[in-house]
Amino acid sequence: MSRVTFVEPMPGLPGLVDYELTPVDGAPGLLTLTTDPPGVRLFVVDAEVHVPGYAPTVATEDVARLGLEDPADARVLVVAQPAGEDGVTVNLMAPVVVHRETGAAAQLIVTQEDWPLRHAVGDPLPAA
Repeated sequence: MSRVTFVEPMPGLPGLVDYELTPVDGAPGLLTLTTDPPGVRLFVVDAEVHVPGYAPTVATEDVARLGLEDPADARVLVVAQPAGEDGVTVNLMAPVVVHRETGAAAQLIVTQEDWPLRHAVGDPLPAA
């Protein structure tokens, strides 16, 4: 478990910036983001594990807000949603970027690239 602090609240979750990021036992690359104190829980997946090749462009101002000095400092997570019989989809338009060392985080809205709002886990990535 690790502490994550958003530099600003995620859209739709006003006032909530402190979270615990916890791996889900038995499901590599699946994690929960739970508010501290508990109340809100989101499922996220590690893009490196479940969406290989996904590399959204992080704007210069977001790099500065998160204190990222090296691309390797960034961990990219995507919010997961159950999609019924179709499995799980992830939101590639709004990744959560977490500084691996400090826990500073932001949910970014990627507008300069054409990433889908709902992408089925396991499908090939669309051309960005």
